[in-house]
Amino acid sequence: MHVLPYLVAAYLFLTGCYGLATSRNLIHAVGCLAVCQSATYVLLLAVGYRDGATAPVFSDLKPGSRPVVDPVVQALTLTDIVVGATVTALLLALVLQIAKRHGTVDPDELRELRG
Repeated sequence: MHVLPYLVAAYLFLTGCYGLATSRNLIHAVGCLAVCQSATYVLLLAVGYRDGATAPVFSDLKPGSRPVVDPVVQALTLTDIVVGATVTALLLALVLQIAKRHGTVDPDELRELRG
């Protein structure tokens, strides 16, 4: 059962990559990128999980008396969520500007953007 979170993270990542590779819409591509990003949340939480551990709040227990989960991994996961939401918002704003200027969100029809 310890392998399940890693399999879920791999499934989410591969599903997002498949959707990104087959996307014919920029909004769909941004959504697939967000799915790829969610795989990192699951992976980080799987790395920091410990059986029988409690929250890292030491008000009611003596330090070292019981195992606690790693608070650094939880903080990294929260930071990852905030960064992922910011990147998704920025990409959706860029897609909105592309749609306003070029009238399409299909990447194949955006010939002017090719170098």
